[in-house]
Amino acid sequence: MRNMVSFSLAVLLAASNTAASNALGQVEDFDSIKLYTLKNSSGMTVKVTNFGAIITSIVVPDRDGKLADIALGYNRVEDYINAVDKPYFGAVVGRYGNRIARGEFTLDGETYSLLKNNGDNHLHGGAVGFDKVVWTVQDYQEGKSLKLSYLAKDQEEGYPGNLSLTVTYTLQEDNSLVVDYHATTDQATPVNVTQHTYFNLKGEGEGTILDHELMLNAKMLTPVDEGLIPTGEMLSVTATPFDFTSAKPIGRDIEQDHEQLRFGLGYDHNWVLDKADQPGAMTLAARVHEPESGRIMEVHTTEPGVQFYCGNFLDGRLRGKSGKPYVHRGGFCLETQHFPDSPNQPDFPSTILRPDETHTSKTVFKFLVQ
Repeated sequence: MRNMVSFSLAVLLAASNTAASNALGQVEDFDSIKLYTLKNSSGMTVKVTNFGAIITSIVVPDRDGKLADIALGYNRVEDYINAVDKPYFGAVVGRYGNRIARGEFTLDGETYSLLKNNGDNHLHGGAVGFDKVVWTVQDYQEGKSLKLSYLAKDQEEGYPGNLSLTVTYTLQEDNSLVVDYHATTDQATPVNVTQHTYFNLKGEGEGTILDHELMLNAKMLTPVDEGLIPTGEMLSVTATPFDFTSAKPIGRDIEQDHEQLRFGLGYDHNWVLDKADQPGAMTLAARVHEPESGRIMEVHTTEPGVQFYCGNFLDGRLRGKSGKPYVHRGGFCLETQHFPDSPNQPDFPSTILRPDETHTSKTVFKFLVQ
């Protein structure tokens, strides 16, 4: 196949790094890690590897037709494995994206214990989540779509049930990247899978994203405690730094003295999308405009929430594809999702998938210029 290449593995194969070997889990066939390219007639390209179902690159034009890669990431798979602070660049995260309090939940009368890999809490599926395994390529329509699958076995990272998951990336002619999720299980289990790409619409490595203008289609968010676990309440964004119901620069209110900003070290919260009358429908979640380039990204989703994270833990130590450091707040994520800690929050929309059900979810990242 054209547009399919092996990642650089020289460092990986020679590595004695314990963290790298642990992260790889049971990977035996390093040659199975490949990179696939999707491309449309307008020149937009998306690169995806079957390691972690990671989006490694998204190249889109600006208002003058100049192309730039606007997704943070690396050129080598070993960099994804060994990166400090585990930023989850471009990955599909799960079995449960975001946090589960105290690394445990009770389901049908049985308590399940998960790894605490984020202070006292469980984050993004644990030590070897979906971002650190090799997915199987089910179908590759050259230049158009890539379908990946993974079987998460019963008790993997502590979760019950054999979960069969597929993720399909489809690049459309209107510069929309469609992400479809489909999952089934043989035991009741929580499922909350999301895409964790960091964006900088000026280009990866091109400074901060604080001047990007963001609109979030949400009047409420789920406030958190100091460990970033939801309190179970719903907080109105009105008259707070969290009000993005009308577009404003991300940096405008980020330094305000607000308890939730102190807890998150900035924005790192779940917004409740305005879709009460049409749960599960595809609706607009967010719109981001970068004034200098004119690039716009819209996010549409069937999910009830979106985690907006603005790169608070980036600090310049990580260098990406261009060799430039990823500075503090040098990228943002819009992770479409069910709410954090839902298995422990009875008033939140349920994330429990049962054997007679099918989990489906869709998110579309659409790129435009102004």
